[in-house]
Amino acid sequence: MDIDCDFDGGSIVVLSDAPDGVRLALREDTHAEFRQWFYFRITGATELTAPVRITGIDESSYPSAWEFYRAYASYDQETWFRVETEVDEGDLVIEHMPDEDTVFFAYFVPYSQMRQAVLLDQAAASGRCQRIDLGRTVENRSISAVMFGNSDAPLKIWFTARQHPGETMAQWFAEGLIERLLEDENVVVEALLKRAVIYVVPNMNPDGSVHGNLRSNAIGVNLNRMWKAPTAKKSPEVLAVLGAMTKTGVDFYLDAHGDEQFRYCFVVGAEGNPSYSPRIAGLEKQFVDNLTSENPDFQDRVRYDRDPPGEGDLSIANNQVGERFDCASFTLEMPFKDLVEDEDDDAWGWTPQRSKNLAHSTLVALAAMLDDLRLATPQALAAGLPDFSGARWWGRWRRRRAGRSGSGSPVCPIDRTPRSDRCPRRCPRRRCP
Repeated sequence: MDIDCDFDGGSIVVLSDAPDGVRLALREDTHAEFRQWFYFRITGATELTAPVRITGIDESSYPSAWEFYRAYASYDQETWFRVETEVDEGDLVIEHMPDEDTVFFAYFVPYSQMRQAVLLDQAAASGRCQRIDLGRTVENRSISAVMFGNSDAPLKIWFTARQHPGETMAQWFAEGLIERLLEDENVVVEALLKRAVIYVVPNMNPDGSVHGNLRSNAIGVNLNRMWKAPTAKKSPEVLAVLGAMTKTGVDFYLDAHGDEQFRYCFVVGAEGNPSYSPRIAGLEKQFVDNLTSENPDFQDRVRYDRDPPGEGDLSIANNQVGERFDCASFTLEMPFKDLVEDEDDDAWGWTPQRSKNLAHSTLVALAAMLDDLRLATPQALAAGLPDFSGARWWGRWRRRRAGRSGSGSPVCPIDRTPRSDRCPRRCPRRRCP
């Protein structure tokens, strides 16, 4: 019997490979102390006479994440299924006795670089999108993006995934986005691409993905804490993507992740940002309401605590992008564990397909609010009306909000008259922000 992880995304430390007492340990990220992800292969697995034990999980990055957790297994790396898993005296015990000679076990269903290459090649060959090389990683791997629509479109939509390489459900989500945007005669896609250009970065951390890391790149850097001041030496991945965003502008942003401890899907907005405004709050609520209505797996009852006003961490992607571009900006979290509602579903739980379904629903939720992302519609801009889309205008508006007319009402930024429920016809939204 042999146990190894010598393949894309593999990670484990073998302590004992005896059929009657396999003992393994979680491996740390390269040059970092994060430790949670595992993905390994057992050849000669039918020789097993006792469950596989992964020791020392109480010293993992998220010890509480193992409660209610069930590992994934596969015989062919195509069909993955949940297996009975329990915690026993600081060990994770995978109780599955394989029926075939070779079996793979993983923390969540892996997503390989080969699968990404095939997907992006097929997308580029379709003629419906353009593949873009945004830059290079620490180890000189390509940071690829796919652009759908016309780059001159008035609205710029950005999706990124897998900053944390062990959160593979994020890349399954990105695959769902790409597959849906490639569809012919899809009314949602047509509505989106009439008014917006969409950029999808399916894997922001190719190095960490190959190494089998949980949260860091090849040199141990957590990319989602580098957005305030990315550098070419430590975080070229963030530097490349943020540089591309700066060139295009951003009107909506979503960064896909997985959460080890929560058993729910939810989003985090940018409520802690210094420039957070009622406009952004309204857009966040609209998106959450739309997605909740569209997908039964999504909810907003259970989520992270909201940041106090002005105390958001601007080194995190969605906060930095929201602050820099004055746009609706989200972190999406999906579970490693089964959803609470799926306790009786022994075979599947949270899956790649459900991640992809959530991506499909996200596009529907976004399409329903396109006209609200910026105050000025394309038609209004074409007519020469004021452009209210930029952070500069909103900064002036926030400063002027203290200005009051004699009646005590805020002053309309269009014609400087007292604001009322009925705004001038020349206002692009016909109501005040």
